[in-house]
Amino acid sequence: MKKLDTLSIGLMLFSMFFGAGNLIFPPFLGAESGTSYWLAMSGFIITGVGLPFVVLFAVSLVKGGVQTIGNRVHPVFSTVFMVIIYLCIGPFLAIPRNATVAYEMSITPFLSESWRNSSLSLVLYTVIFFSLVYAISLNPSKMEKYMGRWITPILLLSMVILCAVGFVKLDAPLQSPAEAYQTGAFFKGFIEGYNTMDALASLAFGIVILTSIQQRGVRDSKKLTEYTLKSGMIAGILLALVYVSLGFIGGKMAANGSFENGADILSSASTLLLGQSGTALLGFIFTLACFTTVVGLTTACGQYFSNLIPKASYKSVVFAVTLAGFTLSNLGLNQILKVSVPFLVTAYPLTIVLITLTFFSRFFKNSKKVYRSAMLFTGVFAMIGGLNAFGLDFGPLQTIRNILPLSSVGLEWIVPALVGTGIGIVLSKFSKKQDVPEQVDVKVS
Repeated sequence: MKKLDTLSIGLMLFSMFFGAGNLIFPPFLGAESGTSYWLAMSGFIITGVGLPFVVLFAVSLVKGGVQTIGNRVHPVFSTVFMVIIYLCIGPFLAIPRNATVAYEMSITPFLSESWRNSSLSLVLYTVIFFSLVYAISLNPSKMEKYMGRWITPILLLSMVILCAVGFVKLDAPLQSPAEAYQTGAFFKGFIEGYNTMDALASLAFGIVILTSIQQRGVRDSKKLTEYTLKSGMIAGILLALVYVSLGFIGGKMAANGSFENGADILSSASTLLLGQSGTALLGFIFTLACFTTVVGLTTACGQYFSNLIPKASYKSVVFAVTLAGFTLSNLGLNQILKVSVPFLVTAYPLTIVLITLTFFSRFFKNSKKVYRSAMLFTGVFAMIGGLNAFGLDFGPLQTIRNILPLSSVGLEWIVPALVGTGIGIVLSKFSKKQDVPEQVDVKVS
């Protein structure tokens, strides 16, 4: 495979990752963390860049990808877990979130008061948005051409213009950190990195990247892993640079007052730096970023569900995903965001533990007992954390959670995960039968 092909796939992967959350959360982190910025951003990059890269690596290493990894717990767990992940990073959460944010950042600033209060403008926008998503998603073989060679370079150039002007014109010193970042800034940034949803998206994007590489005639498993890593490194470096730049702008903007969120910071910064043209530029950036992410997620959902359900064609799944995304987008951004934090607090620990076990599985001979025990212990406390985000309390279990190490920074699941892994290893040692999971081939569209 040519170097230009690797670069193009890497740019496509960047554009698939880089959506609404990737734009909104870094500047708000920068504003809130203040003088603790570098500590907080380091934690953010670990879960926002490093973890997605590791997930891609794991998926490329295992024959059968995520399905095989999940089967090491149980085939039912594998299917249920991946269906939930695909639905949430797809039509039920990430897709409508991206579409709605794109509308609010690119269209709303230019509407009259009457149109802002009308739902018709959002309906018209999402009709056009999802029609284009559907058209491009129907041709996954051409997606790399559209996104990697055309859209992403334009997106990156727009980002460079905004960030370069910000670096030159914003000269205020970093402010004192907000209360949440006064202690444990690194861990706070680590948890904030969940909001990008990129580690979960990596579970879905792995098959898309492998498909793009295979379409260039690469079949050798080692080569597939090598090119996946190279493409992932390109996307990861670009993401890290963008996060640092956006966070820096947020940190400098903190001197200009308080802001509700990262979108508010970027809107104020673009207007301050470039006037009305800055508002238009920012809207353009959000539109491209959100659009490419929605196309990537729609394509991934289409490939997964058409493989999972033989009677469902790729085209019909893509239509269903775009229709669901369109419908939920018109419910409003606030309703969508209410669900995101509890889901992420639950899903991320399970994903981190599952992928970590994959890299060390040879030391315990892929024992299902280790996988099951680790995921059980992790899952209990991950679910408690997620339900806590909904405001629910679990009495005695809540007390246990609160006294666990790192509970104050949202990482109370780490010790249970280690305990569960240890118990699984002990059980596997006393088991006469070694349960190595079957390798499962996944059809690639």
